[in-house]
Amino acid sequence: MIRHTVVFRLKHAAGSEREAAFLKAADILDTIPGVEKFEKLRQVSPKNDYRFGFSMEFADQAAYQRYNDHPDHVAFVQGRWIPEVEAFMEIDYVALG
Repeated sequence: MIRHTVVFRLKHAAGSEREAAFLKAADILDTIPGVEKFEKLRQVSPKNDYRFGFSMEFADQAAYQRYNDHPDHVAFVQGRWIPEVEAFMEIDYVALG
């Protein structure tokens, strides 16, 4: 299992319609085959300035790669992520032991 996570900060003002539209548009990611346990998260720690996170799981590396290559993922990254995300950090995990 691979847990794919990303924390990010949008270019949009907090609470704005554009922020809400971006988060709603991200729902498309949950419809991509192989995506499990998709979550959209609000970051609450004062230890960093990222505001949101996405988390999802994949059965294996092949499922994760199919997600990365899927046209809906590519379109979201090109059409929404790149123009609207100010900063991000992506971390992909596999369980130890």
